[in-house]
Amino acid sequence: MSGPLPPAWLVHEVQHRTVLFLNHVLMQEREAMDRLARQRGRVARVQWRIFSMALQVTPAGLFDLAPAEAVADLRLEVSETSPLSLAGSALRGDKPTIRIEGDVQFAAEINWLVDHVRWDVEEDMARVIGDAPARAVASVVGRAVQALRSFVGARVPGGQAPAPAAGELSDRSPP
Repeated sequence: MSGPLPPAWLVHEVQHRTVLFLNHVLMQEREAMDRLARQRGRVARVQWRIFSMALQVTPAGLFDLAPAEAVADLRLEVSETSPLSLAGSALRGDKPTIRIEGDVQFAAEINWLVDHVRWDVEEDMARVIGDAPARAVASVVGRAVQALRSFVGARVPGGQAPAPAAGELSDRSPP
């Protein structure tokens, strides 16, 4: 990567905020925390381009930043180097290509988390603005995301915009 690097304090702050967000999502899924707790003490290093972050599993089944000297049990490297291609893949609902090295059982648990844990944005918004407004906002955002996926899918060779995955924003009707 060429050009100026972000300051160390900014990288550190983004890493801390990422850990807080991941833990917030994990705390909404008891099974996810139970599965991660079985991997307590293990360290996963995630790498994209020159940026990396080492996450250590806590006894509670959450993540914390691993100490700088920690040896990774699992290394996950995002192969795609272009931020635009990565964003396009995310908008299509595709998982990025990742090179994985290390502990197979730990990798299986991380893969389970990726496949089964979703952030319930509507539930979080409802805590702040109420159920009805949160449902309305989620409906509008869900339609916008689907339209964006259709747009991206139509412009990528052979691309089809997938339907929203379970747990993603969608146009939900009231219970």
